[in-house]
Amino acid sequence: MPYRLHIDIPLGDDESRASELSLNIISSLRLPISEDEITAINYRLGHDEDRQKSNYLEKNDNGHVSNKKSRISL
Repeated sequence: MPYRLHIDIPLGDDESRASELSLNIISSLRLPISEDEITAINYRLGHDEDRQKSNYLEKNDNGHVSNKKSRISL
């Protein structure tokens, strides 16, 4: 089983602002890493009171959130 880096960054109570900050953080993760080492980065915006692993960055027109992670392919 490989090791994984998990980063927990509190982003406040405003969902819109948290989404904006999340996307800014993710877009800054252009790391100088060999493609053999890391081929993709999975991420999601969660909420502490949500017991599911919801991704608040992916909402449908009805306001329902996804449980799938978003992904950056490197």
